[in-house]
Amino acid sequence: AGAFVPGQMSERTLRYFRSRGRIDGSDAAEVRWCHGVNSRSRLAEALSGSAHMLEADVLMREAEPREPVMAHPPDTDSDITLREWLEEVKDHQKGIKLDFKSLEAVAPSLALLEKVLAQTDLPLWLNADVLPGPGGQAEPLDPQAFLSAVRGMPPHMVLSLGWTTGWTAGTSNPGYSWDMVHRMEDLCRPLQHAVSFPVRAALLAQSFAQLDWLLQQSERYTLTVWTGQRDQLSPQDLLAYQQVLDRSRIYYDLPPSLRTPLGDGGQDSQGAKVSV
Repeated sequence: AGAFVPGQMSERTLRYFRSRGRIDGSDAAEVRWCHGVNSRSRLAEALSGSAHMLEADVLMREAEPREPVMAHPPDTDSDITLREWLEEVKDHQKGIKLDFKSLEAVAPSLALLEKVLAQTDLPLWLNADVLPGPGGQAEPLDPQAFLSAVRGMPPHMVLSLGWTTGWTAGTSNPGYSWDMVHRMEDLCRPLQHAVSFPVRAALLAQSFAQLDWLLQQSERYTLTVWTGQRDQLSPQDLLAYQQVLDRSRIYYDLPPSLRTPLGDGGQDSQGAKVSV
């Protein structure tokens, strides 16, 4: 695998798409995401669309046959298994982000990934919420169990390690605390893989100092900004951070209405030129 070269690991996803003419430069805002690709119809739509990265959720089917399927709780089954999903995606120039909702699904999923993707160099991100975060009610996956499971994966893989979070309209929602980012850094410092921290867009403003500090701890680190369906924020809330932080190190997994002002490397949905 060779030694880690500062700045190269975190940019590997950008280099993949740039080398194929899919993006122009080193602005991670150019990378478009398709979220919740958990069904056959959604996958067909995503593969024919302009998204660079496909995000999907993985859990173990509760009924027989027990195998990893593409579903987000409260769903417990799907019309497509992980094996089928990977077979469909592997011949397209799309990156893969798998979000694990249970530890039980991790080992059989990794075995499938190694088998199906052995001959490809597609960007591969593996996501789990491994620490409690602001307003988080869900139980995080055990961090050491998840990290020991993925440790042997290829060096180009990106670990997406997040916090459980919540957000409530009409209240003062706390951001990511110093304790939260310090605990995350303690977890990630010994790792060999690049790490992207998924951060909730509506909590960015009240956590800027903490997340800026976290990014500065290693060249391996990036942020991936995402939003909940009911979260309230405007695109302008995000622009200030884009101006300050290194653009090659912030991805935006956001719906088109929020990401357009951040820059798409081209036209927005109305055909107007995007400028940032």
